Amino acid sequence: MTSSASSSQSFLLFLFLCLLQPFTSHSHRVATTTNPSASKMPSLSLVLPLTAQKVPSLSLPTPPYKLLFHHNVSLTVPLAVGTPPQNVTMVLDTGSELSWLLCNSSSAAALSFDPQCSSSYYPVPCSSPACSDRGRDLPMPPVCDASSTAGFCHFYLSYADASTAEGVLATDSFLLGSSSPLPTVFGCVASTYSSAGGDTDAAGLLGMNRGSLSFVNQSGIRRFSYCIPDDDASGVLVLGDNEPPFPLSLNYTPLIQISLPLPYFDRVAYTVQLEGIRVGDTLLPIPKSVLVPDHTGAGQTMVDCGTQFTFLLGPAYDALKSEFSRQTSGVLVPLDDPDFVFQGAFDLCFRIPAERDAPPPGLPTVVLLLRGGAEVAVAGERLLYRAAADAPGPDAVWCFTFGNSDLVPLSAYVIGHHHQQNVWVAYDLENGRIGFAPARCDQASRLLGVASP
Repeated sequence: MTSSASSSQSFLLFLFLCLLQPFTSHSHRVATTTNPSASKMPSLSLVLPLTAQKVPSLSLPTPPYKLLFHHNVSLTVPLAVGTPPQNVTMVLDTGSELSWLLCNSSSAAALSFDPQCSSSYYPVPCSSPACSDRGRDLPMPPVCDASSTAGFCHFYLSYADASTAEGVLATDSFLLGSSSPLPTVFGCVASTYSSAGGDTDAAGLLGMNRGSLSFVNQSGIRRFSYCIPDDDASGVLVLGDNEPPFPLSLNYTPLIQISLPLPYFDRVAYTVQLEGIRVGDTLLPIPKSVLVPDHTGAGQTMVDCGTQFTFLLGPAYDALKSEFSRQTSGVLVPLDDPDFVFQGAFDLCFRIPAERDAPPPGLPTVVLLLRGGAEVAVAGERLLYRAAADAPGPDAVWCFTFGNSDLVPLSAYVIGHHHQQNVWVAYDLENGRIGFAPARCDQASRLLGVASP
């Protein structure tokens, strides 16, 4: 999810968090060390269920029908935290670094973690390297709470949808599947507000980018994969070297790294190079200079399962919008309402009879062309998304699932999880690359034994 401070994390899917005062039990000792190094962690090799969970959308206001940016689908995985273990569900996010949990939440709809009931929970002191050094990759470094005699370490995050997260850093044991307990630094927060207009059954977020405090680095994971389901089907998250349950021909694209610090380049994101965009058989006339990061770092392309849809910078978006509209002029009926902007960034919308539960057939495939020959192809139902309102008359409003980054605003290209559905996505950190291959995610979850009953 994407931070508004540096555009370096992906969009927060469903929550922003209220101010948190220090909270710890006097029975808990303060840790003098925060976490073993990743090299001391046991090697993970796990298969976990991955669920696409829908969050209630904001209802449309009166005209001009402009929605605040938010998400209404997130990807969740189950795990356990603490001693004895407390079962929680967390949103999987490859665009965020710091994992966090709601602690002692008063919300009946959100499952929270109770640090008072865990003997292995320790707040991170200001003197810890986790506070002073390892938070360097966060948009805002953690700070010491001067009002606390114990000197606990506070964090603050802000996101592109105007959500915020604030809390204390802590350590506790994370258990995934049959793994051994993993001592993990995470953020402990007290209360929550859902920017999507409704609560979910998720207790927090599992940060999976390449930052120092991400779960990937803390657990020593060098390879992981996921297959995102569509509709209500089951998907799968694979941690470690487990192979897909069926033969796949993965096409890889290299991860891009810029060593020089730049204000708008996220150095810990999963950055790839977008080489072009094709609509049907037509390659869009987008200058290469538009697709590469500029001298400020703006214009990087991030693969982010914590963002729902895909976002393009203005010039690339305008070219795609124009060509898609041209090729669908005889198939789709434009909404022709300049005041309707779905989720604040999707202004290409169409009228489709309300009784239809899917877009009409015959839409051109949109293909994102990545360096090295890898492609992300978006076709059929994934091209359009039904908005949370009906158009005047017997029609519903469906919007193009590519958004304009300039409207958010966001200074990057982001490939979201809606366009990764039924694609096996492999993150190979050892070799600095990401692979893509079409796959049946529901079938993969059944073959790997994690399908929902």
